[in-house]
Amino acid sequence: MPLVVAIDGPAGSGKSSVSKAVAERLSFGYLDTGAGYRAFALHAITNPDIPLEELLKSFDYEISLDPQRAQVLLGGVDVTGEIRTQEVASRVSEFAREPRVRTLQHQDARSRVALCGLDGIVSEGRDLTTVVFVDAGVKILLTASEEVRLQRRSAEKTESTENLKARDASDSKVVEFMAPAEGVKLIDTSHLSFEESVEAVISEIERSRA
Repeated sequence: MPLVVAIDGPAGSGKSSVSKAVAERLSFGYLDTGAGYRAFALHAITNPDIPLEELLKSFDYEISLDPQRAQVLLGGVDVTGEIRTQEVASRVSEFAREPRVRTLQHQDARSRVALCGLDGIVSEGRDLTTVVFVDAGVKILLTASEEVRLQRRSAEKTESTENLKARDASDSKVVEFMAPAEGVKLIDTSHLSFEESVEAVISEIERSRA
């Protein structure tokens, strides 16, 4: 098994960009588990008349583990950009709340990590340290104040303020991602630069290897 670095955190905390940078610098793989939920939401949106049970069976999803190009395929079609649309962002929590969808995503993440053949992998999401990778070698909760997170999302133009708040409220009913569980290192990026945030995560990884 590779060294698993599990990073949880809310949208706008910097976990995606920081996780990619850490993986690239350490020559680790990178797994964005949130992309799986977004891909499933897109799958459901484009097949509105198909019941959930059939959607689960027909979900043909692939994601690369390259931190420089995390490509997402749905039915063999590149949907890397499509899963980042406002429509998908506004509906992803609707499907992420469904236990069968969460079970599918958890199994998918564990399988990809177990079979990756890499020395290490940085995986980021919202319930990795508490559910998916509870035995990860490094477990981190990367967070930031709501004000900072909203500013970042606004600057990135990747998600509206309304969507971010709605997703936080909805997802928090399913999984705790705002407070660290036992054995999870809290890194607050509210007052850290991007480089400082990356270094803070790398320091935790190096500490685990000492």
